[in-house]
Amino acid sequence: MKIQIKFNKTALREFQKKLQIREKALPTLKNKEAALRAMVLETKKEIEHITDLFLSKIKKNEPWKDLWQEFNTNLIHIEKVYSTNIKVAGIAIPVFESLDTVEQDFSIFSNPYWFRNGVQELKDVLEIRVRKEYLSIKLSLLEQARKKATQKVNLYEKVQIPILALAIRQIKRYLEDEENLAKAGQKLLKHRLKKGI
Repeated sequence: MKIQIKFNKTALREFQKKLQIREKALPTLKNKEAALRAMVLETKKEIEHITDLFLSKIKKNEPWKDLWQEFNTNLIHIEKVYSTNIKVAGIAIPVFESLDTVEQDFSIFSNPYWFRNGVQELKDVLEIRVRKEYLSIKLSLLEQARKKATQKVNLYEKVQIPILALAIRQIKRYLEDEENLAKAGQKLLKHRLKKGI
């Protein structure tokens, strides 16, 4: 941040105002960054949990993998996914609500009996995968927001506040020196006038 310093009281007030704004905003930004960091960790744990749930579903069906090869996966597909948006630290985040699936009719007599259970298992797996996708989107949005908040905190803390404070000190010193020189000049003039009279 490069600033042009004008050594006058107007510039001093302007820099003091800018500094005050940044110093007031800094704690709020730090809190936002901490909250986003906590939410990122929480979302990572949720993703880990849903991944474990998905893997346990797959593992549960592992003994039946030979049977699953004859299962017609076209019997079920996702028709619509319902979600809502929530605001988190000023970011709109989609949250999974539910999904509608379409099941094609199939004959119980010409297909194995377990197809009915297979459709339900596949429905559960689809829902878990969609939930995981929404959590991944949430994580991505939260990480972007956290990075921006961290950058802004660093910008304020390490760049703008020190530069503004330095500029204020320089202007104050200049104005004090100018005032001291003016006083000294007045004293000299007063002293000369006394001697001359």
